[in-house]
Amino acid sequence: METILSPHSFHPLFKTPPFHSLHPKSTSGLKPICCTLKKQSLQTVNQSIEKPTSWFSHVHQGLAALAISLAINFSCPILTHSAFASEFDVLNDGPPKDSYVVDDAGVLSRVTKSDLKRLLSDLESRKGYRINVVTVRKLTSKADAFEYADQVLEKWYPTVEEGNNKGIVVLVTSQKEGAVTGGPQFVKAVGDSILDATVSENLPILATEEKYNEAVFSAAKRLVAGVDGLPDPGGPKSKDSKRESNFKTKEETEEKRGQFTLVVGGLLVIAFVVPMAQYYAYVSRK
Repeated sequence: METILSPHSFHPLFKTPPFHSLHPKSTSGLKPICCTLKKQSLQTVNQSIEKPTSWFSHVHQGLAALAISLAINFSCPILTHSAFASEFDVLNDGPPKDSYVVDDAGVLSRVTKSDLKRLLSDLESRKGYRINVVTVRKLTSKADAFEYADQVLEKWYPTVEEGNNKGIVVLVTSQKEGAVTGGPQFVKAVGDSILDATVSENLPILATEEKYNEAVFSAAKRLVAGVDGLPDPGGPKSKDSKRESNFKTKEETEEKRGQFTLVVGGLLVIAFVVPMAQYYAYVSRK
């Protein structure tokens, strides 16, 4: 019995080498047999579940792809909302410290920003009035530029003392409109006529033509002139966009109608009179 059950008698039957990387070497002779049996049983189980595992992997990949697609679709509204959240950033960031311009729409050139800084810093140093220029692409929280301009003024300068001599110029590029607001002292210094003219001429007319740099700078110059008590430099005039009509006027229609009547009448005369004259000429010869 010892000879039959010895490890040497089982060795020719199971030639599978021991798992050196997975299990440590055993000092007993029956350990390799156990390992071999386990390996065979594992192979049998793997073969039996190979197809279901493959099917399950395809389903798992499909679910993963669906999850990624849903995540992207649901994240798009969030990204879109954050893209138009710049108007709130302008409110929260407060007035600019090193300049007088918050160009959130990104439509002003470096030259325009430099000219505005020179013009508005000179006004503040001489008169004590500060004008800030704000550009945004689109408004989502307020109905128009006037409400947003008042919101910016109240947010940046919460008290009347802080905002008394402050002015805000807002330009909304997508809506092609603008607004001017300010504290009581600023509005009194500029004057209602220049304020109304700036809002109705400089900002909307030039913004409609997408001349944003000229719109902002000309509005600032007009407001500065009002504070300094200088004559109003005026604003751009809206171009006459009337197009030539393709329709005829009443006089042209009547004239054409008379000419048409004469032509038709002449053709009728030729169609009836000429054959009759030829007929009578033929009969008279006989």
